Amino acid sequence: MQLIMLGVGSSAGTPVVGCDCATCRSPDARNNRTRCSSAIVLPGGETILIDTGPDLRQQALREGLNRVDAVLYTHTHADHLHGIDDLRAFCQIQRRQIPLYGNHETMLHISNKFPYVIREPGSFWELPVLSINRVSEPFELFGAKITPIPVKHGNSDILGYRIGNFAYITDVSVIPESSLDLLQDLDVLMLDCLRFEPHPTHINLEQSLDYAGLIKARQTYLIHMTHELEFVEASQRLPPMVRLGYDGLRLGSS
Repeated sequence: MQLIMLGVGSSAGTPVVGCDCATCRSPDARNNRTRCSSAIVLPGGETILIDTGPDLRQQALREGLNRVDAVLYTHTHADHLHGIDDLRAFCQIQRRQIPLYGNHETMLHISNKFPYVIREPGSFWELPVLSINRVSEPFELFGAKITPIPVKHGNSDILGYRIGNFAYITDVSVIPESSLDLLQDLDVLMLDCLRFEPHPTHINLEQSLDYAGLIKARQTYLIHMTHELEFVEASQRLPPMVRLGYDGLRLGSS
């Protein structure tokens, strides 16, 4: 299995429009952060996206991504959902409906806001051709076990996901004890880390490190970062088993 970090940025991305801070002006490509999303490529070649942010087209072109077989949605905020129209290209390439997975609220929101994409395959591929699948329990996709991980994002109930020994937890303010139990014995954890200062709907660096210490993944990568976290400077604050993610980072076998 290979993991591709398509984007590790927060809702504004980095550089931020109109900002001239050191991170936004940095020549280090690891400080260029598109909106948060990842792709998992399974041994059979099937590709599962986690979220469809507004930078999906740019991310797919950059990474040579030309196949999407399913999408796991964490929640419906614009920076995680509003690239849904870019799934049209993959439907056109594959001539296949792409299934979407998420909790009841997420699937209902997509059905109501983007009703034109929920369609059965036919002869017309000029729109996305997608299906809705509500999940709350572990399920299987292309031979891989997918475990939804319930977490809190402020007052919202959203999902992270565990796929084998990899887990993805973004936009989180609290990980319940019952969900921590689902995150044991991980090889890789991708974990929200918005900024240095506390935030009402995201964990900050201190809280991210606390959760990383509780979960004890063999390697934790921080994601969904604002421009406050300059790559080199923030990396110097991290323990050996925690690293900053960056756009284009690939983990696992190719």
